[in-house]
Amino acid sequence: MADVKLTNVPTMTVDGLVDALSNMYSQAIKKGLPFKTVPSVMLWGPPGVGKSQAVRQIAKRLEQTGKKIAVTDVRLLLFNPIDLRGIPTANADKTLAVWLKPQIFRMDESENTVNILFLDEISAAPQSVQAAAYQITLDRTVGEHRLPDNCIVMAAGNRMTDKSVTYRMPKALSNRLLHIEVESSFASWRSWAVESGINEKVLGFLAFRSTYLMGFDPAVDDLAFATPRSWEMVSNLLNNINPDVDAIYPLIAGLVGTGVAIEFRTWTKVYKDLPSVEDIFNGKQPHMPTGTDALYALCSTMTAYARAHKDDLRRITNSITYADRMPPDFSTVLLRDYMYIERDYKLKLMQIPQFSRWLSTKGSLLNGNS
Repeated sequence: MADVKLTNVPTMTVDGLVDALSNMYSQAIKKGLPFKTVPSVMLWGPPGVGKSQAVRQIAKRLEQTGKKIAVTDVRLLLFNPIDLRGIPTANADKTLAVWLKPQIFRMDESENTVNILFLDEISAAPQSVQAAAYQITLDRTVGEHRLPDNCIVMAAGNRMTDKSVTYRMPKALSNRLLHIEVESSFASWRSWAVESGINEKVLGFLAFRSTYLMGFDPAVDDLAFATPRSWEMVSNLLNNINPDVDAIYPLIAGLVGTGVAIEFRTWTKVYKDLPSVEDIFNGKQPHMPTGTDALYALCSTMTAYARAHKDDLRRITNSITYADRMPPDFSTVLLRDYMYIERDYKLKLMQIPQFSRWLSTKGSLLNGNS
């Protein structure tokens, strides 16, 4: 994959920018600041890297402030300037033109609500539409319509180098934004994937072949290629349509490309020889695989089972006892994934003596294992 970077812009993983921006907005909420005092944010990155997902994660994180979070997702590529300003009509005595408020400005202005206006694909919008975004990003107005003080403004788009539909952002607009480039990171994606219930076969394969998480290359004209977004769609097919990779192989290939799909299908054959996950969690201590591919598959399967039984500490304890027989690197992979099951799940794990014992003897590996 071609490694294309923006110049003079910080590069962050999805979880890094979610942490940074959630903290910035949480502080503004805590201090009662109007969001017009906080810079509007522009997220740059290749297609499918996770920009939109990051906005949804920020919204979820901000719910911890006790506020209701309402996200308005506007695809600027589909808008023209009149859509943003509203439709003109006559006033009551038919002496002046007034502009009907667009739907995107119909927001809950109550104190217990925080609105997020997400201007997606802003770099793909024609410059006439980008110009209308000037007022939204800085003045928080378009024509006579004004955003409420409880509204956060965020935007996202592809880079010029991504060969997507992209128009160069005018300097006057770019100077009104806080810019962050989003980079692909398996470690960052993995924590979200475990918590979100990404299919264990997808998670296991990408743990084994993490370079396949992001296969976008602007120099190649492939229509189907691997990205965090396309792998999430593969996961949705396996979780909701058919768990049999062979049965839906053409659909998978249509999402991530034939080459990657062939490797994924071949790799998943390892699952037929794995020990029973039910036996592991019931404390029966079945055989331990020895192959690297099988161990990655087993870790992802155990994580999925643990997520589904996260409140059954007896079963979780049995699985940790079994994991202690794994090579240290793989027990580290597994127990780190357990900590991703939900926010602060480590606190629940700390109630288990076997986990505390593992942490004291092998926990140092967490700092060096991806």
